[in-house]
Parts: sequence; C-alpha cells; structure tokens
Amino acid sequence: MNTQTNLYLNNHKLWVIIPAAGSGRRFSKTALKQYQMIQNQTVLEHTVNRLNDLPLAGYVLALGEQDTFAQTLNLKNKEKAHFCLGGKERVDSVLNGLKYLSEIVDPNDWVLVHDAARPCVTSSCLNDLVATAIQDSVSAILAIQVRDTLKCVESHDMIDRTVNRDKLWQAQTPQISTIFKLKSAIEKALKDNVVITDEASALEYSGEIVKVVQGRSDNIKITYSDDLELARLILASQR
Repeated sequence: MNTQTNLYLNNHKLWVIIPAAGSGRRFSKTALKQYQMIQNQTVLEHTVNRLNDLPLAGYVLALGEQDTFAQTLNLKNKEKAHFCLGGKERVDSVLNGLKYLSEIVDPNDWVLVHDAARPCVTSSCLNDLVATAIQDSVSAILAIQVRDTLKCVESHDMIDRTVNRDKLWQAQTPQISTIFKLKSAIEKALKDNVVITDEASALEYSGEIVKVVQGRSDNIKITYSDDLELARLILASQR
C-alpha cells in the first residue's frame, strides 16, 4: 500500500494529538523532559519532526496552562500546528485535543496520539501503523512483544509467581483511531470512572477492536533522566 496516496481514502484526513502538559515528575522536579536538548533541538522538536514524515493535515499540541515555550520553537510544518490547553492527567489532555479537533474537522478523520517524549519512532513504523488502520478499518497501536521473564510481586519484595509472557505486548505510541470513536470511548470511560492508561484502554472498554502493529524496541519514551542519554544514542544511530 502507498500510504501517501491512500491516506485520504473516502476523503478522510490524518491528524496528530501530542499531549505535552504533564509535569514529568519521574524525570525531574523542575525541568520538563520535552524541552531537553538533543542535537541542538528539543525532544519535542524531534518528536514533531518524526510525525511530520506522515502527510498530516495538522497536529495539535496540548500544553500546560503556563507553557508559552512550545509556540516559540522551530517546529516542522509549523503552519500545520495547533495549540490547545492540556489537562491534569494525560487522558484529559488527549480529550481536550479531541474536543478541539471535533470543532474544526470531520469527526471521522483519523487521529494519531503520540507521546511528546517519544522522539525515536521511525517512519517505517508510522507508515505501517497508519496503513494497517486504513486497510483494515480498525483502531491500532504500535507495540512490541515482552521479551523478559515477568514476576508478580505481591508484597515485601517477595515473588508470588512467574507471569506467562506468551501473549503479552508492551504498548507504545502512536495509537490511532478516528476522532469520533476515540473521543466517545474516552468520555464513556471517564464517565464510568474507569482508569485510562492509554488510548487503547479506552477503546477496549468501549468494545472497539484494537489491532497491534509490530513496533521497535528503540521507540523509547523518555521517562527518567538517564533515558535522555539513551535517546541521544538512538537518534545518532538512526541518522
């Protein structure tokens, strides 16, 4: 499939929401991870650059209330950039982005949600994800199969049992659905007080089919401070 020529199948377009309002306390109490520098660009700029390898109609950055820095960055295809207010939790930021898009675009357009601090996703993975969603008309996520042995630890650091990993996958982003489906799923889950850890969990709760697309282990999310050096090495190797 040629993603470039088929993204607009049935006149639907492709958008991205990037939730970037979190405090990132596990990374630092003061510094925001999306604004750390790698190769003379912020992490957020790297992330936006990667996403713009796709033929996007536009992308939405959901930012913290006091964040005025993102709009000053040299973002790729900045004429396609939109900004909205984020929320207290990641799911709130995503929902705000979906509400923003719902007011200006076709609710049946496709939308990707991608972590601001996940700058190493490859073009091939992005294209595979979008192609799968469009070809199969399903919601989908990037994920990798769990490789290590997993232990369930109940209390006092004592192993209770070994968990069978044969059917376990580690979810990544981007995750893709239509604007209408994802917005409806998140609103329903929040109304029912269901804990939403990613977009797929909301879609699963609403009964929507979500397909796994093989990702790559170098699509890391910068969570802790030492992840920043790993991201530097990955981006250098990918060049």
